[in-house]
Amino acid sequence: MDSETASSAAEGGAPEADAAEPGTPEAVATEPGASENSTITLDLTIERDASTPLYLQLAGGIEDAIRSGILPPGSRLENELALSKRLKLSRPTVRQGIQELVDKGMLVRKRGVGTQVVQAPVNRQVALTSLYDDLRTAGKSPRTEIIEYRIGRPSREALDRLQLSPGEQVLDLIRVRYADGEPLAVMRNSIPERIAPSREALAASGLYACLRERGITTVLAHERIGATVADEEHAELLEEQVGAALLTMERKSFANDGSVIEFGFHVYRASRYSFEVTLVDS
Repeated sequence: MDSETASSAAEGGAPEADAAEPGTPEAVATEPGASENSTITLDLTIERDASTPLYLQLAGGIEDAIRSGILPPGSRLENELALSKRLKLSRPTVRQGIQELVDKGMLVRKRGVGTQVVQAPVNRQVALTSLYDDLRTAGKSPRTEIIEYRIGRPSREALDRLQLSPGEQVLDLIRVRYADGEPLAVMRNSIPERIAPSREALAASGLYACLRERGITTVLAHERIGATVADEEHAELLEEQVGAALLTMERKSFANDGSVIEFGFHVYRASRYSFEVTLVDS
């Protein structure tokens, strides 16, 4: 049984009668581009003798096209039947490959429209970095909208968490961070007023970059990652439905002299954002 037959049988579909012989890459000769019905035909290669399952090869090829910009947000894929016939794959194989990217939040199925590309999600390593810097590194275009910039007396929580001296004031900050024009996160931070960047600086750059310009380096942070659902405020700011899944992150950051420089509570769109953690056996 060759790899296509095995894939089809495993998925409950019949093997394709005109499948290429094992060991022969199936290269599609058409050039990428929009067709008359506003779909985009991709130049994909399926290697039938490879150890990678066919549906994952298909998903990988489409994902590469999305990340490289060949398939921009809003563009449509060929339907499953057309892809199946053109690539000589079974319908279940094509459906499973597309579902991989739907589950990743890169494609969406819309009734009457077909399978459409959405904005590529941001995958972020859990590290002591700022979201602004990570977005720029990932080739995104970050933008910050400042919802609140208020300097005043600290709350009891801020007084405790920031280890403030008597009489010190605090900056309470609420920002919406955008990536390529889409809202990605709502960020609430409290910062001692003595080191607080200006409103203009925070609108133009990330918090940690602003602190570095003032000679303040973050060397340690305690972080807690969780989940919640969107209330009316977050749904409006993040352009999500009320009740949509959101990721949360609490962070308390320390400078090299041991002082607390900020603590924050950030909320991210789960449909556009994920955390990645590397685990090491101790």
